Amino acid sequence: MKHFILTGAPGAGKTAILRQLEILGFPVVEEAATDVIALASAKGVAEPHASPAFIDAILDLQNRRRSTLALSPAEIAFHDRSAVCTLALADFLGFAPSPVLTQNLQAIAAERFYEKRVFFIRNLGFIKNTDARRINFEDSVRFEQVHEQTYRRLGYDLVIIEPGGVVDRARRIVDKVTGIE
Repeated sequence: MKHFILTGAPGAGKTAILRQLEILGFPVVEEAATDVIALASAKGVAEPHASPAFIDAILDLQNRRRSTLALSPAEIAFHDRSAVCTLALADFLGFAPSPVLTQNLQAIAAERFYEKRVFFIRNLGFIKNTDARRINFEDSVRFEQVHEQTYRRLGYDLVIIEPGGVVDRARRIVDKVTGIE
């Protein structure tokens, strides 16, 4: 199975694109940070991102979700973020990569789990905040740059998906992975 990553800034439309890819019949793996934030919030933690443990909690949930595809007969799957995104988040928040994150990055590189071609979803020019997404647009743009630099540094090839409608953006991704374009 080929595993493709969707990445980019918070609020860029990754989850909406992932939903469209799912509608088109592709297996998908949800991003983890939003659910980690929601769980922490339910436990009364106001700023879970202030703790280095936040990074490993995201990584743990990402890995559990990633493992759900082990029995899928599909040829192509899409992941809303990856451990590389978690490294970018650690960098953005000023945390050193934990041993668990470092080991995970080494493992996915060694097993070549993800395709080297990554779909980089550009920001929409604005951000709509939610309970879990409380970043301003300026910081979101900086975070987008950290993501881009991190993926490039680790040798991934970025396919830029510019702003547009959800269906059009998903179709561009499908065309790229199926060789139509």
